[in-house]
Amino acid sequence: MQSITLQTARQLAIYAQGFYNSPRNNAQKSDVKQTIKTLGALQIDTINIVARAPYFSLWSRLGDYDADWLNQLLAEQSLFEYWAHAACFIPIEDYGLHRRIQIEQWRLPWYQHWYDNHKAEFDAVLAHVKKNGAVKSSDFKRADGKKGGTWWDWKIEKRALEYWFTSGELMISKRINFQRVYDLKERVLPNWRDSDAPDLETVYRTLVLKSIAAMGLAISGWIADYFRLPKKEVLKTLKQLISENYLLELKVEGWEDSAWALPEIWEGYQTAQKQNPDPRFTTILSPFDSLIWDRARTSKLFNFDFTIECYLPAAKRKYGYFLLPVLHDGQLIARMDSKSHRADKKFEVKSLYFEPGVATDYNLAQNLVSTFSACAAWHKSPELFIEKCDPPEFYETLQQKIAQRE
Repeated sequence: MQSITLQTARQLAIYAQGFYNSPRNNAQKSDVKQTIKTLGALQIDTINIVARAPYFSLWSRLGDYDADWLNQLLAEQSLFEYWAHAACFIPIEDYGLHRRIQIEQWRLPWYQHWYDNHKAEFDAVLAHVKKNGAVKSSDFKRADGKKGGTWWDWKIEKRALEYWFTSGELMISKRINFQRVYDLKERVLPNWRDSDAPDLETVYRTLVLKSIAAMGLAISGWIADYFRLPKKEVLKTLKQLISENYLLELKVEGWEDSAWALPEIWEGYQTAQKQNPDPRFTTILSPFDSLIWDRARTSKLFNFDFTIECYLPAAKRKYGYFLLPVLHDGQLIARMDSKSHRADKKFEVKSLYFEPGVATDYNLAQNLVSTFSACAAWHKSPELFIEKCDPPEFYETLQQKIAQRE
């Protein structure tokens, strides 16, 4: 058993998630694919107050890059979309793993309820795709004339497309203006055969290992959430891996439960740590970033309690609408409510709230303004302005740094 400090645990998690070193500012398309392979899954969300979650999570790690590379990789079938932690982009190399789970477990009650109540309409949509080729949901006019949009108010054709997508009959061949384009599985992956999918035992073992590798270290209760696997099967697999001495046991100061890591990830971190003992890197996270999507893990690792307040009524929001955590030198130090005003080329930080004990000095102000400005420029909203800061006395320091960059 290896005893480590909480700081080391944080750094190991940051290393595994691709945050140990600052971006090189010369990202390539291959870096997008490699990042997703490292993470195992890149969560998708449609909110576009700032760049949508998958694009933003890549920027957090890569810095300035061409967001269309993600769309290109999907269209090239280098990635595929399916449910992992949630709706995600996943490396095509892992298709067989998720396809096996899809074959065995996809029939969730509400999907089956949709089909049972609208069998004729759902079958007609699938027949349409077979005959006419790939479609978007917007290709079907809504019969009731409503605009709709929220998942519980989808038109019948959208529900049908999602049903056949979840079953595996349809896949997402590409996205156009972020709209899914649905096509038959055999047209998207013509060489795939379901007999090539590994058995479930192999799937669980592989995905448990991928989960631990992506998190850097994990206590047993964290593992199932990463790919939303059955807890009972994950625990069984973990016990088997431990009995085979496949994992490194870590005892983190202050933690009652042991954490587990892959030896190769631990060794990679140690090599990185020798070259750069203290990661000095400031970035902004999407609320759907895999570093923080498990709120219990985020709290235990970073002592940072986080809620996506856009889903709360306005009166119950404490910090703002669409909150982005700030990662600085290996710690989550603040959360910011932001919006990219693309038409006006302005990037607004509506509010910036720091955690207790953060040293809000000139050096931090310089790092933050540099990072915020880079984020604003990548959004093509280069004019940065900050409306509110807590502590309020730090506001003037930030404004001075903004003025110095203009």
